[in-house]
Amino acid sequence: MLTRIRKAVVITTFLFAIAIGLSVSAWAQDRATDFSFRAIDGATVTSESLRGEVVVLAFGASWLPLTRNQMEGVKKLADQYAGRGVATYWVSTDSENPKSKNFVADDELRGLARKYKVTVLRDPDGVSSKKLGVDQLPSVVIIDKQGNISGTTRGLDPNADLAKQLAARLDKIL
Repeated sequence: MLTRIRKAVVITTFLFAIAIGLSVSAWAQDRATDFSFRAIDGATVTSESLRGEVVVLAFGASWLPLTRNQMEGVKKLADQYAGRGVATYWVSTDSENPKSKNFVADDELRGLARKYKVTVLRDPDGVSSKKLGVDQLPSVVIIDKQGNISGTTRGLDPNADLAKQLAARLDKIL
């Protein structure tokens, strides 16, 4: 338990330092990528199934201290852009292997999904995350209607409004 707390403190400190250094988000442009995630309800969500929608994929892990902020931002975006062709998801990079120290069962993720009212996808091996250029957590990837990566933000300022930060970018590509 103490090790987990120490890990959380170190990661929080590291992410906060990164967030302070990220006054402007790094945006990648026009890079199409195929991906596939398993939703915690068992359905598969693919790049092809989302074609024609703007997609927001927020990558994180349930044990990260900033997860709550990120999930609240995803929910706010989902509400703000409901009916406007924007699909929002929180993507868990937590392990599905019970032997892993970062193991999280689908039931635990369902609890987070209910609490924050977000759709949760899984990428336990990081295969799709890597394809999308995610190299740190938390990160957000925005994909345009044609399936191209329109933007990527790395890190998360714990004091910033994630939905507000991403709204200008979403408005531009809608």
